[in-house]
Formats: sequence, structure tokens, C-alpha cells
Amino acid sequence: MQVRIKIISIIHHIQQWLRFSRPATRWARLFVVAVVVGILSGLAAAVLKGGLDWGSRHIIGTLVDPGRAGGGSFHWGLLLLPTLGCLASGLIVYRWFREPWGHGTDILVYAFHHRGGVLPLRGPSVKATAVLGVISCGGSAGPEGPMAAWGAAIGSAVGKWFGLTPRERRIMLVAGCGAGIGAIFQCPLGGALFAAGVLYREPDFETDALVPAFFASVCGYSTVLLCLGQSPHLLQQVDQLVFSSPWELIPYVLLAPICALACLLLNWCLQWIERHLVGRLRKRLPLWAIPAVGGALTGLIACIFPQVMDGQYHFLQRILDGELFTPLDQPMWRWALFFGAVAIAKALATACTVGSGASGGVLGPSVFIGGAAGAMVGAFVEALAPNLVDVSVRQALIPVGMAGVLAAAMRTPLAAIVMVTEMTGSFGLITPSMLVCVSAYLLGRRWGLNHEQLRNMSASPAHAGDAIVHLLESWSVGELMQRTWEQTVPPSAGPAELIALAKPGTQPLFAVVEKGRLLGVIHLTDLERVMSEPGLSNWIIAVDLMQEQYVSVTSEDDAYYAISRMAQVKHSSLPVISSDYQGRFEGMITRHAIQQALQQRLGDLREHLLAEHDALTLVDEADDFQRLVRGIAEAPPYRLLRQTVPMEALGSSLRELDFRRAFGVQVVAIEQADGTIECPPNPDHPLLPTQHLVALELQHKDPPRSDP
Repeated sequence: MQVRIKIISIIHHIQQWLRFSRPATRWARLFVVAVVVGILSGLAAAVLKGGLDWGSRHIIGTLVDPGRAGGGSFHWGLLLLPTLGCLASGLIVYRWFREPWGHGTDILVYAFHHRGGVLPLRGPSVKATAVLGVISCGGSAGPEGPMAAWGAAIGSAVGKWFGLTPRERRIMLVAGCGAGIGAIFQCPLGGALFAAGVLYREPDFETDALVPAFFASVCGYSTVLLCLGQSPHLLQQVDQLVFSSPWELIPYVLLAPICALACLLLNWCLQWIERHLVGRLRKRLPLWAIPAVGGALTGLIACIFPQVMDGQYHFLQRILDGELFTPLDQPMWRWALFFGAVAIAKALATACTVGSGASGGVLGPSVFIGGAAGAMVGAFVEALAPNLVDVSVRQALIPVGMAGVLAAAMRTPLAAIVMVTEMTGSFGLITPSMLVCVSAYLLGRRWGLNHEQLRNMSASPAHAGDAIVHLLESWSVGELMQRTWEQTVPPSAGPAELIALAKPGTQPLFAVVEKGRLLGVIHLTDLERVMSEPGLSNWIIAVDLMQEQYVSVTSEDDAYYAISRMAQVKHSSLPVISSDYQGRFEGMITRHAIQQALQQRLGDLREHLLAEHDALTLVDEADDFQRLVRGIAEAPPYRLLRQTVPMEALGSSLRELDFRRAFGVQVVAIEQADGTIECPPNPDHPLLPTQHLVALELQHKDPPRSDP
């Protein structure tokens, strides 16, 4: 029991440190959390990968060899297994996760942009479990989408457990996605780049999440290695292929538009299945049964092209080995037609599986389709001009095609290059991969498969306040703090001395300082509580009133961190102490000081903006005009009045009378007999006949008696 209590205590202290450490250690804190996210995502990937390897080998692998070139033979097992697998997926998902279906990347992209990085762990976990049955039974889907969402959900859950801010939780969501993709695809760098880039349609990256995603991806990949050992590359012998002549670019130039067309085909098939087939089936079948129909259609396609059930890329490997490239008694153009037909069948089977609602992703099928497209181009070039290119170039077209379709389908050209290079070991093909991926992305990004992607960072609600946040982070507390604080008192100060230092209309924070060291702080509420007790204020001093547990910042902290802590504790000022942990009082940072600095800088930026961009002057003038129009339009319902104190209100306070309800006006200031203005007015002072009230009329009724 004592050991358990000790462990809980240690975890609690770690959690508190991770929550409340200073910004100087913020990156270290994020790295620690990223390591936790990476390890957990790696464990999840190891479970999923191990289950898929076993299922593919012992379930669908006992019926068919999807890597062979033949087809066209009907088998009841090929028809029933995908149906049962997709039916089980529908039942599991409908029973435990009734949110909208779809592949995992869309779910995590939506959570990043619109839900503050909140992605419940339950849904992705259920879908990752369901995908085991789908792929093991021959469904045409990839595990990467559910794994990406599962890893992202793990990152979101860990971020929530450690009490991270929404901004930091989004970073952990990206880190978890990168760790999951990097672990299951064995591409740690590509996984991190994919997670940071899949959020946007344009080649933009979530830069704040890149470094934590690297940490998490390394930890996730290392965890899979520890659990399952080193696995071979996705394709063998590709590491021996190199780009050696500019003449080799000719077939790659032809491959780029083919990859874009493959992306268009997959997108069209998915949309047709989702809109037409599933739309009609929803009226006749329960939701959980619709995936079974998609599985049955996949099985029918597999009877003709069993290659669509290949989730391990054995078909592409046999092409690389030369078993299918050798024409034998078949002309090469027939092989080109066959490879193209396999790519089309894979796109249609993927649409039937994933589009019908079965759990699974489209990233893996996109890679397979790209490899088949590359093989088709190689066979077509050989048929058109025999011996124009070497056999190694025709082989190289396969991994490059994999990257090309992936770049267009996911709209992640850089990540696609790195991912396929790591997965296949094709480091010698980076040059043609760059050409094909960028070209395919430019030609086919319109038909990308992630519908929740936004155009770029500026279009994301997650970055609505980035300009202000980065501006605040550029200032240190030392630049904005007040080094001389009037409400600094010794421990022996009495309540009367504290009241004398309090300015009317403010809520001061008293700093109790002795020999330069901050002992504690006193809030106005603490002082009011003492003054409300008769006789208590005669013997209470500052050291009795002060709070020894207080929130503080250092002069090295940034202004955004300071104002975040103010919002956290609901205070308008915080003490600034030395960064050497000796508690030396250096001054006070106030919300007003931060606001003034921000307004001044934004005003300067506005002047520079208008000076640099003359066209924006029209927008600025229009904005000023709109504000003027709004002010005129809002003026009639709220008239500003200057009036004497009503007879029935003399001798009573604003609070006692409930002045706003009784007279239909809101008193905003009181003009004294000597002409001074009390703003805001004290609600507890009795009203005198020599005073005038400055008020806003709130209701359409005759106002109280006013001066002519």
C-alpha cells in the first residue's frame, strides 16, 4: 500500500510539473509528453501490425495468393470473407461508435481545426479494432487511416491528462498521428512530416508540431522495433535502384499525369459509392449492414482480380522480381493493360470497402494503385519503344508511382517522397520522385481524398490568434513590468496602511516584501473580509492576511505566458520574482500594461501595413466608415443623459435603489458639486442634491427629470 501511495505521489508531482512549469521549460515539457505519446502510439501500432500480419496470413492467405498474376476464378470464400469482415466492422462501429464514418485522417483533421485538438479515444480505438477484421478477410482498405486517428486520439488523451492547453493538445494530436503512421509504415521521418502536412491542401506544415512529432515518431518506431523486431522494407531490392541519366526522366514525365488520373479515379469511385450506392441503401438497410454490401462487391471484384486483396504488396514485389514483367508468350502491351486494370479494380474495390462505411483508410490503397500505375507505364514504354529504357528504370517506376499517387491523394508531396523512400529504401530515386510527386500533386490535388483539409494555416480556426500570440511571445515580462510597485508593504503593515495605498476604482494586489524577498500577496477581497469584522482590523497585520501560495512569473517569461496565468487565476496583475528561485521581488506585471503595449504595436503595424500596401487603404477607409455607420445606427436606443438626482433617490445609494431597474438608466458617472467626475461611481455612497448623474438611457420611456 505504501509503495502504491508513493508511486501515485510521484506521478502527481510529475503531472503538476508538466502542467505548471515555466515557458523556459515548455519545450522540454512538450518533449516529455511527446515521448509518452510516441511510446503509447508505438504499442498500439505494434498490436495492430501484429494482428494484421497474422490475420492476412491465416485467414485470407489460406484461400488466395493475391500476389499472383492470374484471376477470373469464382470462389465462394472470396465472396463471403470480405462480406463477413465488413459486416463485423459495421456491427462493431455502429455498436460502440455512432459518429459519422470515414477514414481516419479526416477525423483527426477535423478535430485539429474545429475541436481544439479534442479527439476521444473510444472511436478511433473501435475503428482500429474493426479494421483488423476488414483487412484480414480481404477487404480493400489500409490500416494507416485508423492508425493515424488512433495515434492522434492517444496524443489528445495524453495532452488532456497532463492538462495541456488547446494549442499544446493540438501539437500532441499531430505528434500521435506521426508516431502511428511512422510506426506502422516504418517511416519515422515521413510519418512526422505527413502528420504535420496532412492538415492542409497546400504544401503547408504545422511548424509548431514538427519537432514534438519527430520525438514521438522516433519513440513510436523504436517501440515497434522492440516489440516486433526489424521488418524488411515494403519492397525488396529497390535500394539498389538509382537515377543515373537525365534521359531516364522521359518515362517519369509520362508517369506524373497518370498518377494524377489515378487519384481522380479513386476520388470518383469513392464519391459514387458514398453518394449513390450508400445513399440508396440507407433507405432500405440499417447502417450496420451497409458495409456488408460493400464487402460483397469487393469479393466479386476479387474473383476477377484477386490482387485487390493484397494488403502486403506481394503483387508489386513480384513485378519487381521480374516474374510478371517477362513477356513470355504475351506481348508487353497486354501486361500494360493488365496492370492498368488491376489499378482500376483496386480503386473500385477500395471505394466499395471504405466508401460503404467499413473501417479502413485509403492511404495504403493509394500506394498500391500508384505502384500498379508505375508498372503499367513501364510496360507501356517497353511495348512502345523496346529497349528504350533499362529494366531497372521500369522497376524504379513502381516506387516512384507509389509516391506520386500518395502525394496527389493526400496532398502531401514532400511527405510522400520521404515516406515511400523510407518504406522501400529507394534513396537513389529521390530525384525522379521529386519530379513525379510535385507534378502529380499540382495536377491532381483538386481530387484529394481528405475533405476536411483547409487551404493553409491562415484558413484554420486553430490559428485565428497566431499573430497576436506570436507578438506577445516576442516580449519578455521584464520589458513590460512595473519595477516600482506602489502597493508594496512590509509584513507589519496594518489594514489602515493598506487602505491608504488602494486607489479608488481599482482592485490592487499588495506585495508583502521583507528585505527584498516576496513573502506573499494580499488581494482586495482578503482586506474586505477583515474590514467587515468589527474589531478584527485592530490587531491584524499584513503577514496575517497574505497568501503564501501565489502565482508568479519571472522577468524572463514571455508576455503571453504571463497573461495566460492571469486568465488561469482570474487576476489582473501578477508578481514578478527572480528566476533563481530565491523569491526576490522584482516588480509587478499588469494586464493593462500588456494591453497598452499590444495596442501601440498593432497601431504601428497598421501604419506600416498601409504604407506598404496602398490598395488596403480602401479597405481601411471602408472599415472606418462601417464603424461610423454602426455607431450612428446604435445611437438612438442609447441616449446619453445628464440629470439631477431624482427626489425619491436622495439619501439612498445606487445599490439600495437598484437604480437601473427603477429608472431605466445606467449611471456611468457622478459629477460632484466641485465639477470632478467620479467614474465609475461608487454604488454604496448616498446620492446628494448637489450631484449630477451621467447616465445611458436603456429603455424607451420618459427619462427621469433632467436639466434643460
